[in-house]
Amino acid sequence: MAVTASTATTRPSVATSRTGAFAVTAALVVLLAGLAIADITQGTAAVGAGEVWKALTGRADPADASVVIASRLPRMAAGLLVGAVLAMAGAALQAVSRNVLASPDTLAVNAGSYLALGLVAVTGATLPLLASSGIAFVGGIAAAAVVLGLSGLGAGTVRLVLAGSALALGLTAVTEGLLLLFPRQTEGLYQWNQGSISQNGFDGVLQMAPIGLVGLVGLLLVARRVDALALGDDAARGLGVPVRATRVTAVVLAALLSAAAVTLAGPIGFVGLCAPALVRPLARRFRAFSRVRASIPLAGLAGAVLVLGSDVLLRAVVRADVAVAVPTGVATSLVGAVFLIVMATRVKDTAEATASDRLRIRSRVVFLTTTAVLVAVVVGVTIAAVLLGDSKLLLGDVANWAQGRAGRTVGFVLDTRVPRVLAALLAGAALALAGTLVQAVTRNPLAEPGVLGVSGGAALGAVLLVTTVPLAGSWSVAGAAFAGAAAGSVVVFGLAARGGFQQNRLVLVGFGVATGTAALISLLIVLTDPFNATKALTWLSGSTYGRTLPDVVPLAAVLALGMAVAVARHTDLDLVSLDEDTPRLLGLSLARGRLGFLALSVLLSATAVAAAGTIGFVGLVAPHAARALVGRQHVRVVPVAVLLGATLVCTADLLGRTVIAPAQLGAGLMTAMIGTPYFLHLLVRSRR
Repeated sequence: MAVTASTATTRPSVATSRTGAFAVTAALVVLLAGLAIADITQGTAAVGAGEVWKALTGRADPADASVVIASRLPRMAAGLLVGAVLAMAGAALQAVSRNVLASPDTLAVNAGSYLALGLVAVTGATLPLLASSGIAFVGGIAAAAVVLGLSGLGAGTVRLVLAGSALALGLTAVTEGLLLLFPRQTEGLYQWNQGSISQNGFDGVLQMAPIGLVGLVGLLLVARRVDALALGDDAARGLGVPVRATRVTAVVLAALLSAAAVTLAGPIGFVGLCAPALVRPLARRFRAFSRVRASIPLAGLAGAVLVLGSDVLLRAVVRADVAVAVPTGVATSLVGAVFLIVMATRVKDTAEATASDRLRIRSRVVFLTTTAVLVAVVVGVTIAAVLLGDSKLLLGDVANWAQGRAGRTVGFVLDTRVPRVLAALLAGAALALAGTLVQAVTRNPLAEPGVLGVSGGAALGAVLLVTTVPLAGSWSVAGAAFAGAAAGSVVVFGLAARGGFQQNRLVLVGFGVATGTAALISLLIVLTDPFNATKALTWLSGSTYGRTLPDVVPLAAVLALGMAVAVARHTDLDLVSLDEDTPRLLGLSLARGRLGFLALSVLLSATAVAAAGTIGFVGLVAPHAARALVGRQHVRVVPVAVLLGATLVCTADLLGRTVIAPAQLGAGLMTAMIGTPYFLHLLVRSRR
């Protein structure tokens, strides 16, 4: 009786599962076919569905046939291939790391490939497509190995995202530095990095398709071993599965797939993250998809749908001539940003501040000595920044300029250089103070305005005004930046506040907002006025170029206000940074205190972005270094962090405009190169 009942309940379930799985697969194939047909009917040329059909049946005019055969069909095929291989790579990485946020983007695979190709480009060597793919593969897998090594396989999602995003930021900064240093050799590399599936002929698709096929076959061959990893390392070893070898093999194959996509179309963001996530609920509903052997091809179908769907949607809502200039990667990044924010609301968090940070206390002598040394360093760096540059000056020149007796050349140099130095000093100080406030309020040692998307919101507001009102003044830009930062912070802190600013949720929502604002900025520049892009991009590269004294006045005023509030309310900062109960026991309104300090940090970040563009890592590095030097009391941390921030940005700006003079690197790029190693060091240290 029991056997009969069991058979009666099991067989229909299996049959339904297989039928449902087949129906889902068939639906995806039909959807993909529809998107492919729609994609080849879109474009700038007046070649509609009728002309496309005639071209496919050999009855079209030669001109129409050329458009279809040489451009639209290759673009559609590239979209299918890129979406499929990126999604399969993401599915494999998530399976072996047991981390739902593992993907070619979060493991810095794309950034590693970008840097590898940039290093080859500066040598002037011209390589065939397959050789370029090999170079991209080496760079991508090296970056993935670093990220997985730092975060640990099977570790938390935040550590993985932070390590991958930080490394990607640092590698991208180095690559963009190469673009500026070797503009002729690297011509076209920047456009490639935006990610586009546009093709001239089938050559690229035909050369990369076999690589994608090799990667897929390889993953299917190790699929059963990867399935065993889901049971846990010990259980997998008990079943005779070589855990380390399986993981290494899967990561290598995933990097191979990613390299094929990156070589063909450049980085197409977040497909490897979103497609497996869309398939995951299906695996819970249909048992056939719970196996890697079935889920990876299904993820490939979903990835192709995502890329082609984004391309079709973009061309449907934007004029064809404008849509051509919008990289496909921008559209997929917007989708990925929304997905990341939704994912963040479902992440559990158990992170706490380390005990050693809570208990560290330094003497007053240490604080005074540290402050005196930092003041001397700031003065020295400021003098060097004023004297050095494309034209070297003497202190006497500065004295004559201050008294209005300098010559025309010296006067011109100092009139342009001094505001830049002031902007760097004040922006660094403001970002450091903003980071100190955010870390205290959220009790999150990894929080800072750049990581949390507040700076991205400020940049979006500033660029929106700059691109639409080219003659906007300093105060207007600062106001627009504040509005953007406020909007971003409402989203980030509003979602993170549910559950008490949990570390995972706060950081992941922040990354989502930062990614979304970056994509919106790229879209905004393309859609409004591409010829004004240079001015808009100035805000994004973190450069002080072209700053004037009126530009730094709003920042000076806000920084003075912020310092006064932070010093006057340092006790409240100490209490808020402790825990949830202590401030209430001592009569402090925790909600009001948090809101006030967060509003101040948003104001500081916005004015800093308006004055010097987006400069990352300062708000993260400076407070950490300050606490390491003088302890956790904010009456000491605030001035030390401000001095450190001013020193860091001013030094980065000085190096950026003197090392390769007359060419220049933005302060944002230099701080990313300096801050990335320290950020990764913090992640490694926090594992112990």
